[in-house]
Amino acid sequence: MKPSATLDFFFDFASPYACLSALRIRALAQKTGVPIRWRPFLLGPIFQAEGLKDSPLNVFPVRGAYARRDVARRAARHGFSVRFPSGFPRLSVLAARVALVALREGWGEAFSEAVFRAEFQRDEDIASPEVVGALVRAEGQTPERVLQAAQVPEVKAALRAEVEAAQAAGIFGAPSFRVDGELFWGDDRLEEALDWALGRR
Repeated sequence: MKPSATLDFFFDFASPYACLSALRIRALAQKTGVPIRWRPFLLGPIFQAEGLKDSPLNVFPVRGAYARRDVARRAARHGFSVRFPSGFPRLSVLAARVALVALREGWGEAFSEAVFRAEFQRDEDIASPEVVGALVRAEGQTPERVLQAAQVPEVKAALRAEVEAAQAAGIFGAPSFRVDGELFWGDDRLEEALDWALGRR
């Protein structure tokens, strides 16, 4: 059997739709056998390049109101709950940097899921070192070590590189999935992206 292509999963922790995919993708990857490369990035620079100073879901209130209902509806369809946090969008830089460290060390997928659950299920502020540190500790890691590692120039540069990679790939929102140069945007395209990786076209 021909091996499946790797699926690049671009996500921003501030995105509720990325949360929907993050809470589903590991089980789907295990079921399909598609390798997933988790790639945290920041939407802020991409929105700024389009002339937006805030999330489109805040800039366009009607779109935001729809998204709040849509996210809750889609989550319920998949058997879990998701809600917008009391402050939206939450700053995701710290969580993204820690996720890069965690992914390099082999515990990043579980940590990333935990960040999304903290933000979109428990309304915790993921910009807080205390909140992120508690999530790190829950993964059996030492918060002081990991938070310090997340602030080194190499990790900061790595996150900037992920933003640049997303821009180069034509990504304009999260979640986005890239397979063999093909781009899929939105939680509702996750299964389609997996099919593409499997050669079902």
